This record gives sequence, structure tokens and C-alpha cells, in this order.
Amino acid sequence: MAIPPTHAPRSTGLVIAWEELRNRLKEDFGKKPDLQAVLFLIGVNVLGRSAASFTKEEKQDLMHVAVCEVLSFLGYYEFTGRDSDGWPHYQLRQTLPAVNLPEQEELLKGACLQYFEEIDYFRVSEKTK
Repeated sequence: MAIPPTHAPRSTGLVIAWEELRNRLKEDFGKKPDLQAVLFLIGVNVLGRSAASFTKEEKQDLMHVAVCEVLSFLGYYEFTGRDSDGWPHYQLRQTLPAVNLPEQEELLKGACLQYFEEIDYFRVSEKTK
């Protein structure tokens, strides 16, 4: 479920799909995550390490990795490789649209949904697309 770069106001389908994803994550992790927690989980998954302990700076880096990863599905970033410590790196491919905070959250939520579909963790039901 890709959200186009210039997307319409918040759609009911996105709201429903996002809640379904959060409920699925709650089943697996015991807590219903907000957007920041979802991005952290994606960052940890992309890094490929256990979430046991990260410094505050590493947690911020994981969030950045997650944003780059999910926005790569929309063509904004491109994965360029990993450094000697195994951290992924991305290159900006196109300028992100100037959007307000609610629109930014909507863009990220749609991209997160697409990420979880791509890794075969979650499927957005046809009713909500």
C-alpha cells in the first residue's frame, strides 16, 4: 500500500490498516506501539541485531535507518551498503515534499505498512486499501 508523494488527506483505509498493524505488533510484543516505537522496531530489524541495549545515540540512528528504509519504498532514499560495523547507509534520491506534521506522520505510517508487507509480516486487507 504505497502512499504517493503528494497524498490526499488522511484516508479511512490508512487509519484502519495502521490500527490493524499496531494490534498485530501488540500480539507479538505485548505492547501497542506508537509510530516512534514502530520505527524503532523497523530500525532494529534492518540492522539485524537484538534490541537488547542501545545507547541513546544508537536509538536515534535506528530511527533514522527506519525512516530511510521505509521511504526507500517511495523512492526517496536508496540503500547504498553497510559500514564496517554493519550499519546500513542510504542516499537521498529525491527531495522530500514539504508537509506539515500530520501529513508527515501519514506518509511514514503508509510507508511502514508497505515495509511490513514487503517483509511478509503483515498484509493490509483488501477492504482497507
